[in-house]
Amino acid sequence: MGAGIAAGLMAPAPARAAATAAATAPIPVRVVVVTTFEIGKDTGDMPGEFQTWVEKLPLKQELPAPGTWHGVMRYNPDLQVLGIASGEGPEHMASAITALVLDPRFDLRQAYFVLAGIAGIDPKFGSVGSAVWAPRVINGGLAHAIDAREIPADWPDGYTPVQGSRPDERPVPPLHSLSGDMAYTLNPGLVGWAYALTRSLPLEDTTALKAIRARYKGFVPAQAPPSVLLGDTLSGETFWVGARMNDWAERWVRYWTEGKGVFATTAEEDVGFMQALSLQAQAGRVDLNRVLLLRTASNFDMPPPGQTAADLLKSEASEGGYSGYLPSVVAAYQVGSVVVRELSRNWDRYATHVPEAAPAAP
Repeated sequence: MGAGIAAGLMAPAPARAAATAAATAPIPVRVVVVTTFEIGKDTGDMPGEFQTWVEKLPLKQELPAPGTWHGVMRYNPDLQVLGIASGEGPEHMASAITALVLDPRFDLRQAYFVLAGIAGIDPKFGSVGSAVWAPRVINGGLAHAIDAREIPADWPDGYTPVQGSRPDERPVPPLHSLSGDMAYTLNPGLVGWAYALTRSLPLEDTTALKAIRARYKGFVPAQAPPSVLLGDTLSGETFWVGARMNDWAERWVRYWTEGKGVFATTAEEDVGFMQALSLQAQAGRVDLNRVLLLRTASNFDMPPPGQTAADLLKSEASEGGYSGYLPSVVAAYQVGSVVVRELSRNWDRYATHVPEAAPAAP
């Protein structure tokens, strides 16, 4: 028998009980920061979404993350903030969130979840480098689709609800069915609070960003400097690009929100994020009222006047990636960390009371 084991067995019963309780007590988590990818290492090289949080918040303590793409999580014991990198795509996201919530090391019933990742942006809505809090997530990956060469002449595009046979199917099918979940609305009070807390933050504006948006003549929102905004995100695994696809995205968001939503950003993982959390909330393991989603614009989702969709794809590849990549990674941390720090540092206020935006002045 090892000396350490023997000493433990010889310790008084109350001391052994206290040690056992300490060993099995959940790791306290106030906020979970969710990112989708990392490039290379978590520190010291080309940053992905995760690295900026690891280095700047910081998240120095490494924890194993079994059953996830990245394999490790990062933790700040002082702020009690846990950070994960899910892997790209809704499947990786749903798997990572489910593995995290079911991990016996954590009790996440009071934890806030903040997804902070990069995205494409509609030039009719905003500019590259901007940060957008999402009131809603729309599923852009679940649909019936007709080849573009066979779309009926009176259809705006080739997409219909899985539960219907026309793009304008009426009434709008139920959002949840055996086919899946089409739209999620986040807690409006919490989203409004996060937006109010960060809306005045000055975001990085570079010479490169100015040159990118100067190409979008006639798109007033695209030509504005980066800012913090409110707008819905469309989530789908296919990386689409082009003016016609952008028109579809705008229509799809309007359709599934009965005209209430405004398409702003496009990303992959958000529907997997919301699906996983919704199911875990049904089991009482998380609180859906404590979920936030922030997307920062690394690129426009359609080309500027005079350029084709194929031209845009080629130019992004030849220029080494998304045109606003680094500023968008910076903005995700700059904006998201204000909310994360506020929640963590004032836990006595937010542990039992979810913040919400103050009523607008009459």
